[in-house]
Amino acid sequence: MTTIVESTSSIAQERRVVTAIPGPQSQAMHARRAKVVPPGVGAALPVYIAEAHESIVVDIDGNQFIDFASGIGVTTIGHTDDAVVAAVAEQVARFTHTCFTVTPYEGYVRVAELLAEHTPGNHEKRTMLCNSGAEAIENAVKIARKFTGKNAIGVLDHAYHGRTNMTMAMNFKNSPYATGFGSLGTSVFRAPSSYPYLDGLSGEEAAERTIWYFEKQVGASDLAAIFAEPIQGEGGFMVPADGYLNRLQDWCHENNVVFVADEVQCGMARSGAYFASETFSLVPDLITVAKGIAGGMPLAGVVGRADIMDATHPGGLGGTFGGNPVSCAASIAVFEQIERHNLLGEAQRVEKTLMAGLRAMQEKHPMIGEVRGRGAMIAIELVEPGTKKPDAAAVKHLVDEGFQNGLLLLNAGTNYNVLRFLPNVRMSDDLIADALGVLDAACTSYRK
Repeated sequence: MTTIVESTSSIAQERRVVTAIPGPQSQAMHARRAKVVPPGVGAALPVYIAEAHESIVVDIDGNQFIDFASGIGVTTIGHTDDAVVAAVAEQVARFTHTCFTVTPYEGYVRVAELLAEHTPGNHEKRTMLCNSGAEAIENAVKIARKFTGKNAIGVLDHAYHGRTNMTMAMNFKNSPYATGFGSLGTSVFRAPSSYPYLDGLSGEEAAERTIWYFEKQVGASDLAAIFAEPIQGEGGFMVPADGYLNRLQDWCHENNVVFVADEVQCGMARSGAYFASETFSLVPDLITVAKGIAGGMPLAGVVGRADIMDATHPGGLGGTFGGNPVSCAASIAVFEQIERHNLLGEAQRVEKTLMAGLRAMQEKHPMIGEVRGRGAMIAIELVEPGTKKPDAAAVKHLVDEGFQNGLLLLNAGTNYNVLRFLPNVRMSDDLIADALGVLDAACTSYRK
């Protein structure tokens, strides 16, 4: 049990704009950056952060932003959570690295125990830890292929799985993730997913379409695994139609295909459950985890059925920094905080508050075609009024207006016409209301 220290942060939990955005110090820092960092490493919002706590990030000019990005869904329990900070400090003082595959330590084992306890299903499970979501996906591909003796990998339209060679091949959208980077991982096959707002299909109808594509393109006899995000992330926070994922998983089990839930973005309390799979009554064979699992420290993993995970030969899995002891200490603290403060319930509160506010805005602004999501993972799809034609310009306007007024927002969607909201699960109703006021004004000011 981690000893909790009281926060000494003096950051007021309020939006505050004191300079032009970006301010002079951020502009100077950006000029320094341009001399030493390649442009391929983007900067969605070029303000440079000095400190952060709970729901507020403060830039080097003193501007305070309500953080609806959470480092792309990473700081799920809030910035610089007291228990996470204490756990990291304590572990750093003990040891920072040995490499678990050389001389192991308890923290790795404890994280694996917690994942076995909190992922769906009561079956025996195993976990391997690594550093990033993409690395977890790569390892899940290896494990599924080893277990089944098959090679092909199935993925879905609008999916995003990472930036490594294999995961670039698994993404739906080529640009900017794979453009010009040469030959990618092979034996990846794609099928339509469930997108209720646009396709109008029931879960059963959408699943049969997906299955038809996989059967015709590759065939179950050659398909090792299907990867599905229970709630798609970069693709636009699509919540599939009821029954879609369940039928897809049933087909996988009927055909010796490993069903992998990519919960890198939607897992770890983000959806109002520990894992979004639970909200669909899914028990995946393998689950990939990352982002919110360690309170901002780099950690990821693959957790799943013992028979599948044990199929890999000794030495076949691992990596120098996988399951770093400092990151494991942070992860244990995250699990403890979720339980101690009922953060699953808090994510559900955030959903209720945010959804109600956004649906009220939808009544006022016909540019908002759909409001969707679960927990603290909500999105609006922006369209030309009276149609379902994507309006990426509207999203850009809202992101820019939010930025100028102390609100950090991210776009999403294959057509960049989705605005996503990833607040931490403890964000107050007052801050959410303030953020919605900024958004409402931005919608009103939009003129195409």
